[in-house]
Amino acid sequence: MERLNNIKKACSAFLEFENIEEIENIPNGHINVTDRVKINGRNYILQRINTSIFKDPVALMNNIYAVTEFLRSKITAAGGDPDRETLSLVKTKDGKFYHENENGFYRMYLYITNATCYNKAEKAGMFGESAKAFGRFQNLLAEFDATKLSESIKDFHNTPVRFNNLVNAIKADKCGRVAECKEEIDFYLARRDFCSTITDRLADGRIPTRVTHNDTKLNNVMIDDTTLKGICVIDLDTIMPGSMLYDFGDSIRFGASSAAEDEKDLSKVYCVPELYEEYASGFLGEMKGSITDEEIANLHNGAIMMTLECGMRFLTDYLEGDTYFRTHYAGQNLDRTRTQLTLVKDMEARRGLFEVIIKKYI
Repeated sequence: MERLNNIKKACSAFLEFENIEEIENIPNGHINVTDRVKINGRNYILQRINTSIFKDPVALMNNIYAVTEFLRSKITAAGGDPDRETLSLVKTKDGKFYHENENGFYRMYLYITNATCYNKAEKAGMFGESAKAFGRFQNLLAEFDATKLSESIKDFHNTPVRFNNLVNAIKADKCGRVAECKEEIDFYLARRDFCSTITDRLADGRIPTRVTHNDTKLNNVMIDDTTLKGICVIDLDTIMPGSMLYDFGDSIRFGASSAAEDEKDLSKVYCVPELYEEYASGFLGEMKGSITDEEIANLHNGAIMMTLECGMRFLTDYLEGDTYFRTHYAGQNLDRTRTQLTLVKDMEARRGLFEVIIKKYI
Protein backbone atom coordinates (compact mmCIF):
# COMPACT_ATOMS: atom_id res chain seq x y z
CA MET A 1 0.00 0.00 0.00
CA GLU A 2 2.86 2.38 0.80
CA ARG A 3 4.37 1.85 -2.65
CA LEU A 4 0.99 2.46 -4.29
CA ASN A 5 0.55 5.70 -2.33
CA ASN A 6 4.04 6.84 -3.30
CA ILE A 7 3.28 6.22 -6.98
CA LYS A 8 -0.03 8.09 -6.74
CA LYS A 9 1.63 11.03 -5.02
CA ALA A 10 4.38 11.24 -7.65
CA CYS A 11 1.91 10.97 -10.54
CA SER A 12 -0.25 13.72 -9.07
CA ALA A 13 2.63 16.16 -9.55
CA PHE A 14 2.41 15.56 -13.32
CA LEU A 15 -1.26 14.82 -14.04
CA GLU A 16 -4.81 15.52 -12.84
CA PHE A 17 -6.68 12.27 -12.18
CA GLU A 18 -9.04 10.52 -9.82
CA ASN A 19 -7.66 7.00 -10.04
CA ILE A 20 -4.71 5.14 -11.55
CA GLU A 21 -6.33 2.52 -13.74
CA GLU A 22 -3.31 0.19 -14.01
CA ILE A 23 0.15 -0.10 -12.47
CA GLU A 24 2.78 -2.50 -13.83
CA ASN A 25 6.34 -2.70 -12.53
CA ILE A 26 8.89 -2.98 -15.35
CA PRO A 27 11.89 -4.98 -14.10
CA ASN A 28 14.29 -4.16 -16.98
CA GLY A 29 17.24 -2.17 -15.70
CA HIS A 30 19.00 -2.44 -12.37
CA ILE A 31 19.35 1.20 -11.32
CA ASN A 32 16.06 3.12 -11.41
CA VAL A 33 12.58 1.96 -10.34
CA THR A 34 10.26 1.90 -13.36
CA ASP A 35 6.48 1.53 -13.55
CA ARG A 36 3.93 1.72 -16.34
CA VAL A 37 0.88 3.62 -15.13
CA LYS A 38 -2.40 4.04 -16.97
CA ILE A 39 -4.13 7.32 -16.17
CA ASN A 40 -7.17 8.82 -17.90
CA GLY A 41 -6.98 6.07 -20.53
CA ARG A 42 -3.34 6.75 -21.47
CA ASN A 43 -0.15 4.91 -20.54
CA TYR A 44 2.90 6.60 -19.04
CA ILE A 45 6.28 5.57 -17.66
CA LEU A 46 7.04 6.75 -14.14
CA GLN A 47 10.64 6.40 -12.95
CA ARG A 48 12.21 7.03 -9.58
CA ILE A 49 15.84 7.92 -10.25
CA ASN A 50 18.53 6.29 -8.16
CA THR A 51 20.27 9.32 -6.67
CA SER A 52 22.94 7.12 -5.08
CA ILE A 53 24.26 6.46 -8.59
CA PHE A 54 23.21 9.73 -10.23
CA LYS A 55 24.20 12.25 -7.60
CA ASP A 56 23.08 15.32 -9.60
CA PRO A 57 19.69 14.28 -10.99
CA VAL A 58 18.79 17.83 -12.04
CA ALA A 59 21.85 18.01 -14.31
CA LEU A 60 20.96 14.56 -15.63
CA MET A 61 17.43 15.73 -16.45
CA ASN A 62 18.78 18.89 -18.08
CA ASN A 63 20.81 16.61 -20.37
CA ILE A 64 17.80 14.48 -21.25
CA TYR A 65 15.51 17.45 -21.83
CA ALA A 66 18.03 19.21 -24.11
CA VAL A 67 18.71 16.10 -26.18
CA THR A 68 15.10 14.93 -26.52
CA GLU A 69 13.88 18.40 -27.47
CA PHE A 70 16.56 18.59 -30.16
CA LEU A 71 15.58 15.13 -31.40
CA ARG A 72 11.90 16.07 -31.47
CA SER A 73 12.63 19.05 -33.71
CA LYS A 74 14.72 16.93 -36.10
CA ILE A 75 12.17 14.11 -36.23
CA THR A 76 9.28 16.53 -36.78
CA ALA A 77 11.16 18.30 -39.58
CA ALA A 78 11.73 14.94 -41.27
CA GLY A 79 8.01 14.11 -41.10
CA GLY A 80 8.39 11.52 -38.34
CA ASP A 81 6.46 10.92 -35.12
CA PRO A 82 8.41 12.45 -32.20
CA ASP A 83 6.13 10.81 -29.61
CA ARG A 84 7.20 7.42 -30.95
CA GLU A 85 10.74 7.98 -32.24
CA THR A 86 12.22 9.59 -29.13
CA LEU A 87 11.44 9.71 -25.44
CA SER A 88 8.83 12.34 -24.59
CA LEU A 89 9.04 13.92 -21.14
CA VAL A 90 5.82 14.87 -19.37
CA LYS A 91 6.07 18.17 -17.53
CA THR A 92 4.81 18.68 -14.01
CA LYS A 93 1.89 20.98 -13.30
CA ASP A 94 4.35 23.75 -12.44
CA GLY A 95 6.25 23.35 -15.73
CA LYS A 96 9.25 21.26 -14.67
CA PHE A 97 10.30 18.00 -16.27
CA TYR A 98 11.02 16.28 -12.95
CA HIS A 99 9.49 16.11 -9.47
CA GLU A 100 11.12 15.63 -6.09
CA ASN A 101 9.39 14.80 -2.80
CA GLU A 102 10.29 13.01 0.43
CA ASN A 103 9.99 9.65 -1.34
CA GLY A 104 12.44 10.34 -4.14
CA PHE A 105 13.24 12.06 -7.44
CA TYR A 106 10.80 11.26 -10.25
CA ARG A 107 10.29 11.76 -13.96
CA MET A 108 7.51 10.76 -16.35
CA TYR A 109 7.54 9.82 -20.04
CA LEU A 110 4.84 9.05 -22.55
CA TYR A 111 4.62 5.27 -22.96
CA ILE A 112 5.56 4.02 -26.42
CA THR A 113 2.82 1.60 -27.44
CA ASN A 114 3.07 -1.45 -29.69
CA ALA A 115 6.83 -1.75 -29.22
CA THR A 116 9.06 -3.96 -27.07
CA CYS A 117 12.62 -3.95 -25.79
CA TYR A 118 14.42 -7.30 -25.87
CA ASN A 119 17.25 -8.54 -23.66
CA LYS A 120 18.56 -10.74 -26.48
CA ALA A 121 18.04 -10.92 -30.22
CA GLU A 122 15.08 -13.30 -30.41
CA LYS A 123 14.71 -12.95 -34.17
CA ALA A 124 17.17 -12.53 -37.03
CA GLY A 125 18.04 -8.93 -37.75
CA MET A 126 17.31 -7.50 -34.29
CA PHE A 127 20.98 -6.77 -33.58
CA GLY A 128 21.17 -4.91 -36.89
CA GLU A 129 18.01 -2.99 -36.03
CA SER A 130 19.60 -1.83 -32.78
CA ALA A 131 22.61 -0.72 -34.84
CA LYS A 132 20.37 1.32 -37.14
CA ALA A 133 18.64 2.92 -34.16
CA PHE A 134 21.91 3.94 -32.50
CA GLY A 135 23.37 5.11 -35.81
CA ARG A 136 20.26 7.19 -36.46
CA PHE A 137 20.51 8.58 -32.91
CA GLN A 138 24.08 9.71 -33.65
CA ASN A 139 23.17 11.13 -37.05
CA LEU A 140 20.22 13.17 -35.74
CA LEU A 141 22.42 14.61 -32.99
CA ALA A 142 25.42 15.36 -35.22
CA GLU A 143 24.77 19.12 -35.01
CA PHE A 144 24.03 19.16 -31.28
CA ASP A 145 26.70 20.88 -29.17
CA ALA A 146 27.62 18.02 -26.86
CA THR A 147 29.89 20.24 -24.76
CA LYS A 148 26.70 21.69 -23.21
CA LEU A 149 25.99 18.35 -21.53
CA SER A 150 27.08 17.42 -18.03
CA GLU A 151 28.94 14.24 -17.13
CA SER A 152 26.35 12.14 -15.31
CA ILE A 153 29.14 9.74 -14.26
CA LYS A 154 32.57 11.37 -14.22
CA ASP A 155 35.30 9.78 -16.40
CA PHE A 156 32.92 7.01 -17.44
CA HIS A 157 34.87 6.19 -20.62
CA ASN A 158 38.13 7.92 -19.80
CA THR A 159 40.29 4.87 -20.48
CA PRO A 160 43.55 6.37 -19.13
CA VAL A 161 41.76 7.04 -15.83
CA ARG A 162 40.50 3.45 -15.79
CA PHE A 163 44.08 2.29 -16.45
CA ASN A 164 45.38 4.38 -13.54
CA ASN A 165 42.66 2.92 -11.30
CA LEU A 166 43.95 -0.55 -12.21
CA VAL A 167 47.56 0.45 -11.47
CA ASN A 168 46.50 1.78 -8.05
CA ALA A 169 44.62 -1.44 -7.30
CA ILE A 170 47.71 -3.47 -8.23
CA LYS A 171 49.90 -1.38 -5.94
CA ALA A 172 47.47 -1.61 -3.03
CA ASP A 173 46.74 -5.35 -3.46
CA LYS A 174 44.41 -5.05 -0.51
CA CYS A 175 42.91 -8.52 -1.00
CA GLY A 176 46.18 -10.30 -1.80
CA ARG A 177 45.00 -11.29 -5.28
CA VAL A 178 47.74 -9.75 -7.45
CA ALA A 179 49.93 -12.87 -7.46
CA GLU A 180 47.25 -15.01 -9.13
CA CYS A 181 46.58 -12.40 -11.85
CA LYS A 182 50.11 -11.78 -13.14
CA GLU A 183 49.33 -12.82 -16.73
CA GLU A 184 46.22 -10.63 -16.88
CA ILE A 185 47.98 -7.69 -15.25
CA ASP A 186 50.92 -7.91 -17.67
CA PHE A 187 48.47 -7.97 -20.60
CA TYR A 188 46.84 -4.70 -19.57
CA LEU A 189 50.06 -2.96 -18.53
CA ALA A 190 51.51 -3.70 -21.98
CA ARG A 191 48.70 -1.64 -23.54
CA ARG A 192 49.26 1.53 -21.51
CA ASP A 193 50.00 3.68 -24.57
CA PHE A 194 46.99 2.40 -26.53
CA CYS A 195 44.62 3.50 -23.74
CA SER A 196 44.84 7.18 -24.77
CA THR A 197 44.15 6.57 -28.49
CA ILE A 198 40.62 8.02 -28.34
CA THR A 199 40.98 10.50 -25.48
CA ASP A 200 44.01 12.12 -27.17
CA ARG A 201 42.04 12.56 -30.40
CA LEU A 202 39.10 14.04 -28.53
CA ALA A 203 41.38 16.44 -26.69
CA ASP A 204 43.10 17.81 -29.81
CA GLY A 205 39.97 17.81 -31.98
CA ARG A 206 41.00 15.10 -34.45
CA ILE A 207 37.69 13.44 -33.69
CA PRO A 208 34.57 15.44 -32.77
CA THR A 209 33.00 15.51 -29.34
CA ARG A 210 29.53 14.05 -29.78
CA VAL A 211 26.57 13.03 -27.67
CA THR A 212 27.29 9.48 -26.53
CA HIS A 213 24.68 7.11 -25.17
CA ASN A 214 27.15 4.92 -23.27
CA ASP A 215 24.85 1.92 -22.82
CA THR A 216 24.24 0.72 -26.36
CA LYS A 217 22.72 -2.66 -25.62
CA LEU A 218 19.85 -4.21 -27.54
CA ASN A 219 17.44 -3.69 -24.63
CA ASN A 220 17.84 0.07 -24.91
CA VAL A 221 16.11 0.12 -28.29
CA MET A 222 12.33 -0.15 -28.69
CA ILE A 223 11.47 -2.61 -31.48
CA ASP A 224 8.16 -2.10 -33.29
CA ASP A 225 5.89 -5.10 -32.65
CA THR A 226 4.61 -5.21 -36.24
CA THR A 227 7.57 -4.21 -38.41
CA LEU A 228 10.34 -5.40 -36.04
CA LYS A 229 12.18 -2.17 -36.85
CA GLY A 230 14.15 -0.31 -34.20
CA ILE A 231 12.18 2.89 -33.62
CA CYS A 232 13.44 4.59 -30.46
CA VAL A 233 16.59 4.72 -28.31
CA ILE A 234 15.74 4.72 -24.60
CA ASP A 235 17.55 4.93 -21.23
CA LEU A 236 19.29 8.28 -21.70
CA ASP A 237 20.67 8.55 -18.16
CA THR A 238 24.26 8.18 -19.33
CA ILE A 239 24.20 10.54 -22.31
CA MET A 240 27.35 12.63 -22.03
CA PRO A 241 29.98 14.33 -24.17
CA GLY A 242 32.35 11.81 -25.71
CA SER A 243 33.12 9.90 -28.89
CA MET A 244 30.75 7.86 -31.01
CA LEU A 245 33.58 5.28 -31.05
CA TYR A 246 32.54 4.43 -27.49
CA ASP A 247 28.99 3.58 -28.53
CA PHE A 248 30.03 1.59 -31.59
CA GLY A 249 32.74 -0.19 -29.63
CA ASP A 250 30.62 -1.19 -26.66
CA SER A 251 27.91 -2.58 -28.93
CA ILE A 252 30.50 -4.78 -30.65
CA ARG A 253 32.05 -5.81 -27.33
CA PHE A 254 28.75 -7.01 -25.93
CA GLY A 255 26.73 -7.96 -29.00
CA ALA A 256 29.31 -9.58 -31.29
CA SER A 257 30.92 -11.83 -28.68
CA SER A 258 30.53 -15.56 -29.19
CA ALA A 259 30.14 -16.33 -25.50
CA ALA A 260 28.79 -15.17 -22.17
CA GLU A 261 30.68 -12.46 -20.31
CA ASP A 262 31.84 -14.96 -17.67
CA GLU A 263 32.56 -17.97 -19.92
CA LYS A 264 35.24 -20.13 -18.30
CA ASP A 265 36.20 -22.03 -21.48
CA LEU A 266 38.14 -19.33 -23.31
CA SER A 267 38.35 -21.45 -26.47
CA LYS A 268 34.68 -20.53 -26.97
CA VAL A 269 35.37 -16.77 -26.81
CA TYR A 270 35.88 -14.74 -30.00
CA CYS A 271 34.40 -11.83 -31.95
CA VAL A 272 31.85 -13.16 -34.46
CA PRO A 273 32.52 -11.57 -37.89
CA GLU A 274 28.92 -12.02 -39.05
CA LEU A 275 27.58 -10.15 -36.02
CA TYR A 276 30.26 -7.49 -36.37
CA GLU A 277 29.17 -7.01 -39.99
CA GLU A 278 25.46 -6.92 -39.09
CA TYR A 279 26.11 -4.11 -36.62
CA ALA A 280 28.57 -2.18 -38.81
CA SER A 281 26.15 -2.30 -41.74
CA GLY A 282 23.23 -0.90 -39.75
CA PHE A 283 25.20 1.69 -37.78
CA LEU A 284 27.24 3.09 -40.67
CA GLY A 285 24.28 2.98 -43.03
CA GLU A 286 22.46 5.45 -40.77
CA MET A 287 25.41 7.75 -40.06
CA LYS A 288 25.89 8.52 -43.76
CA GLY A 289 27.68 11.83 -44.22
CA SER A 290 28.07 12.78 -40.56
CA ILE A 291 30.92 10.40 -39.71
CA THR A 292 34.46 11.77 -40.21
CA ASP A 293 37.46 10.09 -41.83
CA GLU A 294 39.31 9.99 -38.49
CA GLU A 295 36.33 8.30 -36.84
CA ILE A 296 36.21 5.73 -39.64
CA ALA A 297 39.92 5.05 -39.22
CA ASN A 298 39.42 4.41 -35.50
CA LEU A 299 36.12 2.50 -35.46
CA HIS A 300 37.81 -0.83 -34.82
CA ASN A 301 40.00 0.83 -32.21
CA GLY A 302 36.73 1.76 -30.51
CA ALA A 303 35.73 -1.90 -30.35
CA ILE A 304 39.12 -2.89 -28.94
CA MET A 305 39.15 0.05 -26.51
CA MET A 306 35.77 -0.61 -24.97
CA THR A 307 36.60 -4.31 -24.56
CA LEU A 308 39.99 -3.48 -23.06
CA GLU A 309 38.46 -0.90 -20.71
CA CYS A 310 35.71 -3.23 -19.55
CA GLY A 311 38.24 -5.96 -18.83
CA MET A 312 40.37 -3.52 -16.83
CA ARG A 313 37.33 -2.52 -14.80
CA PHE A 314 36.50 -6.16 -14.03
CA LEU A 315 40.12 -6.81 -12.98
CA THR A 316 40.27 -3.64 -10.86
CA ASP A 317 37.10 -4.69 -9.07
CA TYR A 318 38.44 -8.19 -8.51
CA LEU A 319 41.66 -6.84 -6.98
CA GLU A 320 39.66 -4.47 -4.75
CA GLY A 321 37.37 -7.18 -3.42
CA ASP A 322 34.41 -7.22 -5.84
CA THR A 323 32.81 -4.04 -4.54
CA TYR A 324 31.32 -2.58 -7.75
CA PHE A 325 30.09 -5.29 -10.14
CA ARG A 326 27.56 -7.71 -8.73
CA THR A 327 28.97 -11.24 -8.57
CA HIS A 328 27.20 -14.57 -8.15
CA TYR A 329 30.23 -16.73 -7.34
CA ALA A 330 33.80 -16.31 -6.15
CA GLY A 331 36.14 -15.34 -8.97
CA GLN A 332 33.42 -14.23 -11.39
CA ASN A 333 35.09 -10.87 -12.01
CA LEU A 334 38.32 -12.65 -12.88
CA ASP A 335 36.42 -14.87 -15.33
CA ARG A 336 34.88 -11.72 -16.82
CA THR A 337 38.34 -10.16 -17.10
CA ARG A 338 39.63 -13.16 -19.01
CA THR A 339 36.78 -13.19 -21.54
CA GLN A 340 37.37 -9.50 -22.33
CA LEU A 341 41.10 -10.08 -22.59
CA THR A 342 40.50 -12.96 -25.01
CA LEU A 343 38.18 -10.80 -27.11
CA VAL A 344 40.83 -8.07 -27.28
CA LYS A 345 43.41 -10.59 -28.48
CA ASP A 346 41.05 -11.79 -31.19
CA MET A 347 40.16 -8.24 -32.31
CA GLU A 348 43.84 -7.36 -32.48
CA ALA A 349 44.83 -10.53 -34.35
CA ARG A 350 42.05 -10.17 -36.93
CA ARG A 351 42.15 -6.37 -37.25
CA GLY A 352 42.50 -6.64 -41.03
CA LEU A 353 39.31 -8.69 -41.37
CA PHE A 354 37.24 -6.33 -39.23
CA GLU A 355 38.56 -3.19 -40.92
CA VAL A 356 37.65 -4.66 -44.32
CA ILE A 357 34.09 -5.11 -43.00
CA ILE A 358 33.99 -1.45 -41.94
CA LYS A 359 35.27 -0.23 -45.31
CA LYS A 360 32.55 -2.25 -47.05
CA TYR A 361 29.86 0.01 -45.57
CA ILE A 362 31.50 3.43 -45.90
